[in-house]
Amino acid sequence: MSHSAAPRPAGPAVINAERAEAESRRTADERTRDKVLSAVLEHGPVSAAELGERLGYTPAAVRRHLDALSRDGLIEVKLISNASAGAGRPARRYVLSQRGQTRLGNDYLHIAQAALGQLQEVAGPDAVRQFAASRFASMEERYRPVVEAAGDRLEEKAIALADALTNDGFVGSTRVVGRNAPQAAMLSVQLCQGHCPIQELAAEFPDFCEQETDVFARLLGVDVRRLSTLASGGHVCTTHIPVGRGSQAASSRSLPAELPQPLQISENSNHQQGRP
Repeated sequence: MSHSAAPRPAGPAVINAERAEAESRRTADERTRDKVLSAVLEHGPVSAAELGERLGYTPAAVRRHLDALSRDGLIEVKLISNASAGAGRPARRYVLSQRGQTRLGNDYLHIAQAALGQLQEVAGPDAVRQFAASRFASMEERYRPVVEAAGDRLEEKAIALADALTNDGFVGSTRVVGRNAPQAAMLSVQLCQGHCPIQELAAEFPDFCEQETDVFARLLGVDVRRLSTLASGGHVCTTHIPVGRGSQAASSRSLPAELPQPLQISENSNHQQGRP
């Protein structure tokens, strides 16, 4: 009776070859994942399909890397409802998290913080305020024709402003508040920004948030108020826009007690945690 010989264990050469192949696959995966992460930084908020088209990968491959980046806390998923497109399932868009920004390096942030700190020390706080104002002047110039093209209704203007903010990476959205209130003066719109590319800079220099609020007031022609900011620890930046009042070309950042609570933008990320 013959017995088949037991399989011989793989020799060192075979084991080394298998290890080298596995290491090569892992390195290739890491390079691809870094490309996806860099693309999210450059183009976010962006969908998986858009990333696939830009990078030349299949949707399944892109989603696999996006899932891994989300598990590692390097990106966040924002669910964006487009008010101008009507009801429907919110679109999933990917943006870089604070950890992701650190992973890619934040040398530019440190340089900007140091430069503004030096400017404030040498020329005083007003110099920083003037710099922030000039920085947001370009935003106002670009957004004005978009907002004016939306017509005279404040709700439509706010939607146009939210869309412009989304195109600049701020993940803008709007919600009408008080539509069923007995007094028309209670009607308002909440303009929300779910992401801020200069969040850390704005946390150290609040003039950036204040100048942005002033731009919104001038574009919409009403007195707007900030309810929350990402820079101060909020989940979103929320701006209160009174629709029921007459037009007032002013901006005030004091928050009255009767204002509604800010809207929370949906997030779907395994990592929990403002481009002028």
